[in-house]
Amino acid sequence: MILKELIEKLDYELVCGDIDTDISSITSDSRKVVDGTAFICIKGYQSDGHAYIGKAIENGATALIVMDVPDFEAMEIEPHVAARLTIIQVADTRLALAYMSAAYFGYPAKDMEMIALTGTKGKTTTAHMIKSILEAAGNKVGMIGTVGAFVGDVKYPTNNTTPESYELHSLFRQMKDAGCTHVVMEVSSQALKLHRTAGIHYDYALFLNLSPDHIGPNEHADFNEYRDCKKMLFSQTDKAIVNYDDENWQYMTENVKDVATTSSQGNSEADYYSTDIKNIWRPGFLGVDFKLHGKLEESMELNIPGAFNVENALLAIAFAHESGIAYKDISEGLRTVYVKGRSQLVKGTEDISTFIIDYAHNALSMENILTTLRTYNPKRLICMFGAGGCRARDRRFGMGRVSGKLSDLSVVTMDNPRTEPVADINADIVKGIEEVGGKYIVIEDRREAIHYLIENANKDDIVVFAGKGHEEYIEINNQKFDFSEEQVVKEYVEKKRQENAEQA
Repeated sequence: MILKELIEKLDYELVCGDIDTDISSITSDSRKVVDGTAFICIKGYQSDGHAYIGKAIENGATALIVMDVPDFEAMEIEPHVAARLTIIQVADTRLALAYMSAAYFGYPAKDMEMIALTGTKGKTTTAHMIKSILEAAGNKVGMIGTVGAFVGDVKYPTNNTTPESYELHSLFRQMKDAGCTHVVMEVSSQALKLHRTAGIHYDYALFLNLSPDHIGPNEHADFNEYRDCKKMLFSQTDKAIVNYDDENWQYMTENVKDVATTSSQGNSEADYYSTDIKNIWRPGFLGVDFKLHGKLEESMELNIPGAFNVENALLAIAFAHESGIAYKDISEGLRTVYVKGRSQLVKGTEDISTFIIDYAHNALSMENILTTLRTYNPKRLICMFGAGGCRARDRRFGMGRVSGKLSDLSVVTMDNPRTEPVADINADIVKGIEEVGGKYIVIEDRREAIHYLIENANKDDIVVFAGKGHEEYIEINNQKFDFSEEQVVKEYVEKKRQENAEQA
């Protein structure tokens, strides 16, 4: 590819060289430079890419994209070596990386319908709802967010909720080549601040809610900066779907032409609002139903527990209806949606008990899930959990107190002990449980704890496996061992059924 094509959307100065030079690849990591690479010097929190220019040249870089023009004499780089380079100076190399990455992969985002979500809470759940609705309508969907990237049903691990721009456009290219027609992605405030999504036009942008978060060193200086970074998303769209119940929605969308609003608090001024929210618990289903009003008048069922999730569902419904998706597909998508490791109902155990896998791994998130499940009035609410080793002990006491107070039985077990003895971790949890007079048992091995609960839980109990969520490993002594709670449940249930059949 010619450098001129890669930098066509940049404001730049040609310091030296030729913009018609051939480029084999682009990167901001000097270790990945090969012959013909354009090396983009990113100024990060921990290091400055300009310090690695010498290494990039040594590895074969043809072009440098810089903010600061390098002093080759001070770097002791021979004049004849420097003379072979093309140097492009820009005001912001992160912005350059975003635009160059889009060009390098052929602008794949332009060929798919792009849907972005931002907010403090609920992005992952809402993204899954939208994906489920789109798939019910017959579309192939790419999704990027906290739990990874999905090209259809194929999962790819990612390091950030919103990956760096090069990785992002690489994923878009894979999605496009795999036949995806839509992309649903969570967009974090940090990604917007660091221009990871710069240059992408979103067909729809959704605002969920806003509360103080990610404020501190290397994140956001204060709440106003955090809010302003979230607002940046809405300069990249012409259509916004927003939560009317959050006071920040008008500030976020003051420059957006087309805005649709939702209210889970029954505010009839919103375009879409809900009433009559009720819990539903039946074999194979734990969720809510509600009445939908406004632009769409229907009844809805949501396959995720908790009335608070109606806020997320309304945003997904509004997007779908505004984009022309039929009610039957919206209904089917919400009735079948599940988010791995987030209030996830384990299927196929209806004849034994109701088992929920959830990522709750601190006192607040545990209180939220247990309080939600308590509203379904199970005969017993049982919580199985542990705590991470080599982490603050206060967290363990707090989790113990919450489970001791809200559960009828706590089953204390292993989480990720890392290099700390499991017995020491569990002893701290037990102290918290005993403080509030809670009932508990200790089963150190997590697999054995799951087996115990399958043997001892009843149909009218709700059992929560808390802490691991979407994780499929246990970390012990700096090693990660494969461990899927869902798989452990299914294998043991199947084994139990076979044994029962043989004895019959």
